[in-house]
Amino acid sequence: MSEQLPAPRYADGPPPGAVDQLAGPDRPVSPDEGEQDLAELDKEAVNALRAAVMRLSRRLKHQRVDESLSPTEMSVLGTLARCGSATPSELARKEHVQPPSMTRIVAMLEAKGLVRLDAHPEDRRQKVVTQTEQAESMLAAARAKRNAWLTELVQELDEEDRATLRAAAPVLEKLAHL
Repeated sequence: MSEQLPAPRYADGPPPGAVDQLAGPDRPVSPDEGEQDLAELDKEAVNALRAAVMRLSRRLKHQRVDESLSPTEMSVLGTLARCGSATPSELARKEHVQPPSMTRIVAMLEAKGLVRLDAHPEDRRQKVVTQTEQAESMLAAARAKRNAWLTELVQELDEEDRATLRAAAPVLEKLAHL
């Protein structure tokens, strides 16, 4: 007769797929174990998503039109393009930087002719930062270059992967704005 081994015990729960292996006619899978498997799969998916987004982001950052601008300066210009004119304090909040840092960034962008500072319509103590036409055209060129590069990559995918990517794009956009 073969000896039956005791079921293994796991400190943090069984690894993915282990519940299926342990389940059988003598041992049904409890709902909690199914949720645990889902949680483990979600953790793996989140980890894979994080790593892929970071690698893709790094590669996209190398597709630059103007090497004289830092990624932070480009981000501020992108925020102005997306959200419109803003005070330096509002930009600092949106970009998650300290107000003194944003003041320096805005000063550098102004010196490069990419933003202009206007008087705030309601509070003369404040300034409103607005991007210039030069910044708009530079951002358009940067977007075009990055889109062209990304299009080349996407063309290497099969149709099923491209369909998956089209379906995932709105979800990724939603995640980016949560």
